[in-house]
Amino acid sequence: MGTTGLAGCSQVTGGEQSQQAQAGVSGETLTLTTTTSTYDTGLLDAIHTDFEEMYDVTVDAVAQGTGAALESARNGDSDVVMVHARGLEDEFMRNGYGINRRDLMFNDFVIVGPESDPAGIQGMGSATDALTTIAEAEAAFVSRGDNSGTHTKELNLWDAAGTDPGGDWYQETGTGMGEALNVANQQGAYTLSDRGTFISQRSEIDLTILVQGPIEGGPEILSNPYGIMAVNPGVHDNANYDLAMAYIGWITSPGAQNAISEYTMNGEQLFFPEAISEDPDFQQYVPEGWSSNSSDE
Repeated sequence: MGTTGLAGCSQVTGGEQSQQAQAGVSGETLTLTTTTSTYDTGLLDAIHTDFEEMYDVTVDAVAQGTGAALESARNGDSDVVMVHARGLEDEFMRNGYGINRRDLMFNDFVIVGPESDPAGIQGMGSATDALTTIAEAEAAFVSRGDNSGTHTKELNLWDAAGTDPGGDWYQETGTGMGEALNVANQQGAYTLSDRGTFISQRSEIDLTILVQGPIEGGPEILSNPYGIMAVNPGVHDNANYDLAMAYIGWITSPGAQNAISEYTMNGEQLFFPEAISEDPDFQQYVPEGWSSNSSDE
């Protein structure tokens, strides 16, 4: 796995620099607030051991959903956040709470439901048309309703479809993705899921993918990028900024990115790394649309 130093000097060798970094944070705990998808899929448990052993630290990963994860960080109860709703991330940065954001990885969203497909959406090439069809049929639909990244995407899709969901057919659970899938399974309902969580639970439920995301040739509107950023120590001086930046450096390194790529379940890849590129997108570090001449300066 790749390493990162907390403070560097060009005269220090890589091994010595790593030892100095470890000595500076040894025994500490990093609080990571993150989405339920990164936790429920088992990804973090699979890759964190390397970081913990490298720096002799503990990572406390708190799975809350994007909105709650950012709120915990906003309240000073997190050191670093890993989420997947760029609009909410941008607001978090514009308000001064998050810094040093990096693109991390991606998968996509899929619309799943019972094989009987009562609304007849299977194979549709438009996610918004699929939702409109579900609404017109008043077919049962389960929403997370928890201000998570997935819930935010769902609301954006309804808005793009020009449909305001509601009524007995539309149920908000206020739960994580795993529980929302279980509820949809029990009720024979449709729901929007990230591909990773669905794959991790597919053997335990009777739902099937009816509308694919871009990984399998579906519409780009169902893309699901994840970002990571440190909590601003200028706002919360209790934030463990040194360890947060060590973690960001590690998880965006070639070694950790390769571990993300190799993490599979039932032979299927759940997440696709995107922190390393020959042509990096510098917009990833700041709110979308921001420039030195913008009103955000």
